[in-house]
Amino acid sequence: MPTASISSAKTTNVNLAKRLLFPNVDPPPLFANPATPPELTAEVYDFIALALRAFVNPWWTKISRYDKQFLPDITRILTHVVRVLEQRVQDRDLAPLIFRDVPTIVTQHYRDYRNAEAKLSTSYASGGALSLPVIFHGIQPHMAVSPDGTIDPEYMRQIVDHILKSCLPPEDYEPEAERFVIREIVLKILLKDVIPKITQPWFIHKIILDQLGQDEVVIAESRPASPPVSPFSFHNLIVVLLSAIQALSGTCLAMINAYRQAVGTIKRVNQSQPSSVSRPLPNRRASSPTLHSPSISASSSVSSSYSASFDAAPSSEPVPTTNEYAFPALVLATEIFSTHTRMAASSIVHTLFLLAVLFTPFLDRLLPYLLTQALSPKLLLTTIRNAKRTLFPNGYPAPPPIDPTPEEQAQMRARLLAYRGKSPWAETHVLPLLLGAEPSDTIAAAIDPLSSRECNVHLVMMLVDCFIGALFPELLGR
Repeated sequence: MPTASISSAKTTNVNLAKRLLFPNVDPPPLFANPATPPELTAEVYDFIALALRAFVNPWWTKISRYDKQFLPDITRILTHVVRVLEQRVQDRDLAPLIFRDVPTIVTQHYRDYRNAEAKLSTSYASGGALSLPVIFHGIQPHMAVSPDGTIDPEYMRQIVDHILKSCLPPEDYEPEAERFVIREIVLKILLKDVIPKITQPWFIHKIILDQLGQDEVVIAESRPASPPVSPFSFHNLIVVLLSAIQALSGTCLAMINAYRQAVGTIKRVNQSQPSSVSRPLPNRRASSPTLHSPSISASSSVSSSYSASFDAAPSSEPVPTTNEYAFPALVLATEIFSTHTRMAASSIVHTLFLLAVLFTPFLDRLLPYLLTQALSPKLLLTTIRNAKRTLFPNGYPAPPPIDPTPEEQAQMRARLLAYRGKSPWAETHVLPLLLGAEPSDTIAAAIDPLSSRECNVHLVMMLVDCFIGALFPELLGR
């Protein structure tokens, strides 16, 4: 019975896309890559059909009940956009964006937040009259974000319109009706559904808890008393020996499997095509974990916080021979957990930096290889399915979910602060070295820069600008 229901649901979805989007023709290939799985194309068409039925069909049927060509025309425009975006993603080297630009932006967010927090109740805050979001906005301004975290819709509207202009042929870009409909649907999803949700501190806490696998409330339990010592017997000796052999064999098998995977990965990485060498991190000395220079204020232009990240190195500077992809993530980790304040953690981080320097040529090949393996059609298929279940659980837009109460939000934060991992040995030996004598205080300091919705909006917009600038460099004037 469940198999029949699943097959009927799939048939309904296919019929919906066929009925709304392609009433007279077969669905054309959505992606330019011929190796794209057919189920990915079907899922994307299904998502488009659900979105158009929810956001366009209700009001369009009131205007023209018998016109069935409007939705296929919108789908044809979206097909052009998807193909151009696919080609741009394939043509761009995303490794500098993921491993260098994104960690640098997040690191700067942490520094600016802590700088703004330090200025509270000082003359910089007008004697305490200014709130933290206002001070943060003064340190890291963005022309599309107000101090209260409101995003200017016209800014996003211009970005989406430029994307459509770059992706569509002139004959499809000129008609305003279809273009305006697509633009406003994208704006509605971004400004009303996605960004307001992902910038909430409790949502970030929930994502972290889900990734850690801690879904239940942490309850302090007393350790069980040690069982009474049983008298020596031959049977107990056999059990102990067999258990030791089983544990040893399991460990050996795991080590052999890990060794084989490591050797195979190293061979594939060395055989892979190396990515193009780009400029190193700007001002490496300022990015050192032991030096903490004052936070640099971002400009209010579109490419404010990262325009230098895309500029080529001056001709007078020597051409770099490495990309140094591992360093920005290490700098970000040192900034998040403030490792410079603890001797043991600082020593561990410096050791990791030395290892990263030693293995820089290999890491510059390994990290892009892992990124290529991660950005697969399977990941996109999973993302589309999750988005469809979230936005259209019953085939129609779901009612807005109820936000957690302040008590539930405080409980999620407490669960995150109380997390100590799943290994008692790691809790007693590793965590004190990395997080200090009070891990809860270190974790609290690590998540505090993400506890302001207004500041998180700045971070999201900086990241959006970074990704848009990488895929559409003409927006940056290049």
